[in-house]
Amino acid sequence: MPLTPAERSHHLLVALLVHAGGSVTLPASALDPDAIGTADSAHAIELRRYADGSVRVSVQPRPRGAGDGAGLTYL
Repeated sequence: MPLTPAERSHHLLVALLVHAGGSVTLPASALDPDAIGTADSAHAIELRRYADGSVRVSVQPRPRGAGDGAGLTYL
């Protein structure tokens, strides 16, 4: 069964935190509406896999009206 957008976001967050040693300290402004893309926090996630097996995770704001949740694009 495919993951929901919320489950995908959760899995990526956990993977990033584990890779970073378990925690990351963010400035208070990191959760401001402008920092997370839009007032409703819509975002798109891109995963780019490299020949050595590593994966680059990128996040960018989604345009208003593009739907809610997280979009996931594999490159």
